[in-house]
Amino acid sequence: MKLASLLIACVAPLTALAAKQPTGDKFQDFHTKSLSSTPLKLDDGYYDELTTAPRDYSVVVLLTALEARYGCQLCREFQPEWDLLAKSWNKGDKAGESRVLYGTLDFTDGRQTFQKLQLQTAPLVLLFQPTVGPNAKVDGHPVRLDFNNGGKSAEQVHDWISRHIPNGPRPPLVRPINYIRIIFVTTSVLGLITFFSVASPYILPVVQNRNLWAAISIIAILLFTSGHMFNHIRKVPYISGDGKGGINYFAGGFSNQFGLETQIVAAMYGVLSFATISLALKVPRIADPKRQQVAVFVWGAIILGMYSFLLSVFRVKNGGYPFWLPPF
Repeated sequence: MKLASLLIACVAPLTALAAKQPTGDKFQDFHTKSLSSTPLKLDDGYYDELTTAPRDYSVVVLLTALEARYGCQLCREFQPEWDLLAKSWNKGDKAGESRVLYGTLDFTDGRQTFQKLQLQTAPLVLLFQPTVGPNAKVDGHPVRLDFNNGGKSAEQVHDWISRHIPNGPRPPLVRPINYIRIIFVTTSVLGLITFFSVASPYILPVVQNRNLWAAISIIAILLFTSGHMFNHIRKVPYISGDGKGGINYFAGGFSNQFGLETQIVAAMYGVLSFATISLALKVPRIADPKRQQVAVFVWGAIILGMYSFLLSVFRVKNGGYPFWLPPF
């Protein structure tokens, strides 16, 4: 009995050691490792071993720089997407039928590789296609996915990989359920429904007020017709000197204007609008004929004077403007 126990104790380590020995199939060895940890964490040696020809499999490697001292914000933002992609692919292809391996090479662990590839920026995704077998590619150089246009989602990289690997299984990308987001959205929707249910008797009269919407519409029209957006786009000066110690309030030419000029024009349009509305809506409601007559003359004089001033501004903008009205 003791002899049998002794033999078992001696054979067990040898059996375990034999189980850890490579099978001779490079893809199978790395695929077995990826089942417990994916994407594979690479260094210079593992990178060379994994990507060196001949290869009867595809390799997708992310070259990144995650440490804060390198200041690669894009690397840190993309890393969760990369991990999700690699784990989803590996989970959907545990048998390795797609013959695709995923690995990550950080600059800290692969300085020689970064120097050999002459990389100045990160992250970068390299896809090494098979060099032997029925799906072999004549060109052994990897396909590059750069991040020149900003970050990429796991879905975008999944589609890119699917276009470049040989025909075969393409496990779908599966994002984990974001329960926190679901709870937040549900709570927010219920809160908004409750708020509107309680506050609707007070909010609806305001929202349905025609005078309020009319005022908002007039203000918006005056704001944009006076050149407010032009000022923001062109970054025009507020005022300008006239070269004689004075101030120019209006810029010459219809293609130029000042910030203060926009405000003056908006005020003129506002006075004209208010006078027109008052003359059309308020004056007819005055019961006293004399007061109504006076109101007509007053608002008419305001419209005439303001429109005359507006035409004079047009002549300042362009000396060849042909129209004018007294008194300006």
